[in-house]
Amino acid sequence: MKNILPEHLQEVIFSSSQSQKSNQISKLEKAGKLRKIAPRIYTPNFTDSPETIVRRNLYAILGSLFPGAMLSHRSALEFLPTAEGHIFITYTYTKNINLPGVTLRFMEGPPPLEGDYPISGVLFASQSERAFLENLQVSRQRGGPSKTLSIAEIEAKLEAVIRVRSEAALNELRDKARKIAGQLNMEHEFEKLNKLISALLATHPSKILSSPVAVARAFGHPYDPGRLPLFEKLFVALKQQEFASRPEQNTSTQSFHNFAFFEAYFSNYIEGTEFEIEEAKRIVSSGTPMPTRDEDSHDVLRTFKLVSNRAELSITPTNAEHFLQLLLSRHQVLMAARKSKNPGQFKDKNNRAGETFFVDHQLVKGTLAKGYDLYQAIDHPFAKALYIMFLVSEVHPFLDGNGRVARVMMNAELTKAGQTKIIIPTVYRDDYVGALRRLTRQADPAAYIRMMQRAWEFSATIIGEDMDKMEERLNASNAFKEHDQAQLIIVGG
Repeated sequence: MKNILPEHLQEVIFSSSQSQKSNQISKLEKAGKLRKIAPRIYTPNFTDSPETIVRRNLYAILGSLFPGAMLSHRSALEFLPTAEGHIFITYTYTKNINLPGVTLRFMEGPPPLEGDYPISGVLFASQSERAFLENLQVSRQRGGPSKTLSIAEIEAKLEAVIRVRSEAALNELRDKARKIAGQLNMEHEFEKLNKLISALLATHPSKILSSPVAVARAFGHPYDPGRLPLFEKLFVALKQQEFASRPEQNTSTQSFHNFAFFEAYFSNYIEGTEFEIEEAKRIVSSGTPMPTRDEDSHDVLRTFKLVSNRAELSITPTNAEHFLQLLLSRHQVLMAARKSKNPGQFKDKNNRAGETFFVDHQLVKGTLAKGYDLYQAIDHPFAKALYIMFLVSEVHPFLDGNGRVARVMMNAELTKAGQTKIIIPTVYRDDYVGALRRLTRQADPAAYIRMMQRAWEFSATIIGEDMDKMEERLNASNAFKEHDQAQLIIVGG
């Protein structure tokens, strides 16, 4: 017989009733090439702890030592041991077996059915429909983790079926569960499942639901639960910091309009609507688009129309519904010339930027509303501006114009509070986009806050009744240059 180590190249080796293999394992152990880490389990790995090795090879151990075993109950939905190291298995007997780092909780129950998942030839996992029924059994556990998830956790997983797949998929799950409930003697558990699904689909009263995401779904406001921790991270970072006050110095109509022109120019330039500065001046001063670039010209005109209106920019949301209405009305103004982008309507299909996937179009309203809850608890206008700008940018609620709308919402917070508005100049675009991306992908709000503080400090220097002198200050700051040509300079007042 060949040596079992090079033949199998495996990290765990199991004792055998075959005398030849048993003798070989014994010899390898005595020679110091194997060590026993649990009953019937050996390893050639002398570096890692037994707990690490068992966890890493758990499925192989279950399949080899307990053929026909089936991950069930919460383990069939989580596919991992609990935080306490327990994993739940339906088998031919009821018994607890302790391995290094893991407690195997065997429960006598029905064998695998058609549709249960084979993990290997001899190890199975309950199909989703069976797992939901199992998790709705009454748990009589006294001490230690329960074999079942909580009702709120079950609701959240059912809601995810709708969110990720569709309502039809949840109905299909219910139909399959109904078919196998009799085979498992789980008709009572099916009735519980049926009520939960009916509540999620709003065909039964939703008062039986307890999970926040499930309740939101039942009331017609489903949201993306994965975004909330990100909003909370930014919220906490903003609440923990003190921010300066930068009172608006462009208080006259002329100086406010001067600033608004450059605000509109740069906000569109960031999004790829690029004009020479003199071209943009002619478009805005004449109110006439360039014949060869009608839609692009209207982008600049419409943005200027919005950000130069001090009364409009003094309006901030008073509740979640008002927040949604403001977004729609401002998007309608900004994108009026681009009919294909559905101005004044939330997106009806999903969008992305590179590897960043934005919130599903069906979850836009609910996610914005949930994000608004935290906005209400922020006091400082600069902190509110940063939060609401990121909230809109992260949800990306429209087919196009999301960045422009987000910056309008940001500057409305500052305008209402009598604070300096913020411009993101061309030279600072990569810093701006990079900080937003870092917050989205790495949940790091620090870089975003630092970047916006610098942009605010810079913007407070762009003041005056004379547009040409304002432009000179912008030139001195390298504002019109590309990021690879220069860096943003904050010129003293």
